[in-house]
Amino acid sequence: MKTTIRMSGDVAILDLKGKITIGEGDVLLRENIENLLKEGHSKIILNLAKVNYMDSSGVGELVGTFTTVNNRGGKMKLLNLTEKIQDLLQITQLLTVFECFGDEEEAVASFA
Repeated sequence: MKTTIRMSGDVAILDLKGKITIGEGDVLLRENIENLLKEGHSKIILNLAKVNYMDSSGVGELVGTFTTVNNRGGKMKLLNLTEKIQDLLQITQLLTVFECFGDEEEAVASFA
C-alpha cells in the first residue's frame, strides 16, 4: 500500500492506494495515523478510492485507528468507498460506525 498525506485547511486527508491486508498496509496505516496525531492533527479523512482490496486485518486496522483517533479527541471519516469496501463494511455492520462520504468537499465541511 502507498499513502499520500495532504491538507485541506486543518483537515488531514490520507490518500490510500493498494491493499490493506495483514502485513501489507495495516502497519503503514497505523503509523500514518499515529504520526498525524503526534503532529496535532485531530481531523482525519481516509480516502479509500484507490484501495482495491481489504481483508479482515484491514477492517480491524480501520476500527483500531478509528478508536485511537476518537480516544485522543479527534475524528476520523471515510471518503470514496469502493463498492467492494462498502459491501465489506455493510456485511460487518461497520457502516453504522463510520461517517462515510462520496464527496471530498462535503467530508471536509462535516468537521465544521
